[in-house]
Amino acid sequence: MKKLLLLLIIPLLSFGQIQMENLNFDNNNREYLIYVPDSYSDNNPVPILLALHGGAGYAIDFMNYEADFRSIADTSGFILIYPQALEDPETGDTSWMHKEPTNHDDIYFIEAIIDAVALNYNVDQERIYACGYSLGGMFSYDLACRLNNRITAISSVAGAAFVGAFYNCNLVHPTPVQSIVGTNDDTHPYNDLKGWYYPVSEINNYWSTFNNTDVNPIIELIPDLNIFDGSTVERHSWLNGDGCVSVEELKIINGGHDWPSPQTSWGNQDINANIEVWNFVSKFNMYGLISCNATNYLEFDTMKSKNLILAVDLLGRKTTKNCFQVYIYDDGSVEKNYIVE
Repeated sequence: MKKLLLLLIIPLLSFGQIQMENLNFDNNNREYLIYVPDSYSDNNPVPILLALHGGAGYAIDFMNYEADFRSIADTSGFILIYPQALEDPETGDTSWMHKEPTNHDDIYFIEAIIDAVALNYNVDQERIYACGYSLGGMFSYDLACRLNNRITAISSVAGAAFVGAFYNCNLVHPTPVQSIVGTNDDTHPYNDLKGWYYPVSEINNYWSTFNNTDVNPIIELIPDLNIFDGSTVERHSWLNGDGCVSVEELKIINGGHDWPSPQTSWGNQDINANIEVWNFVSKFNMYGLISCNATNYLEFDTMKSKNLILAVDLLGRKTTKNCFQVYIYDDGSVEKNYIVE
């Protein structure tokens, strides 16, 4: 049994190279991390995933401690990019949305990154995705709204949207949007009583209305894999939009301001945000669902998340007491988690 587990764990290792790139933009020396899997070939166009760190954060930390998509990039064959925000002169913290009176706008920095990467690699321009955490999640909404002609689909994790954020959208294609949000988030409230942010329900309504999805979502209860994390998850899916596009909310009941992952000791551990993000956005291109047949009515999302088939400790035993556990899924992936009882 030990040998089997080792064979399953090996594919999760990262085989490509992470590099820091510099880009002169708007009279500033800007940086971004880029990861190109070893499977990349100039002969085939590949998608891009932009992963945006939170406020006061740094790209390298976001990659190492929260949103490490490198193993997924290895198996799925996409180019992974972690842009770095500048310091806001008003606050001194790194920020995607600088305060007045500065006129800094990172929308065009992201576009410049896309153009720079496309000069050196064979990029599938119909499959450019963005995701982000916290302020990076807010900025993901901004990208979907204002850089819609370049961005295919987005996922916002623990990210809010300011009231008025969608007033000046320039939407040119069906736009899949996913949110992963905690009902007890005290930084970006699920239902903001101060009136600064849209309630999550209004964000969902905006995108489902634009995409002409079903009015009512299908709700799926996610298995409560870790009963000790204090939270559970519901998947709300608004289906049958233009081009078979969907809008999705992963609602973390009692969840906080976190990037969910079984590999962390805080936040929800029933889902892995890395896998959920890629599973959602990667289904789409600029026309909608890649496998869409416009004559078909979708009763449920055509590509559901992976299912847990076995949970054992590192010696192959089925136990849940104070140990590292290995989760084995039906798509062949493996995750490790520490269980306390």
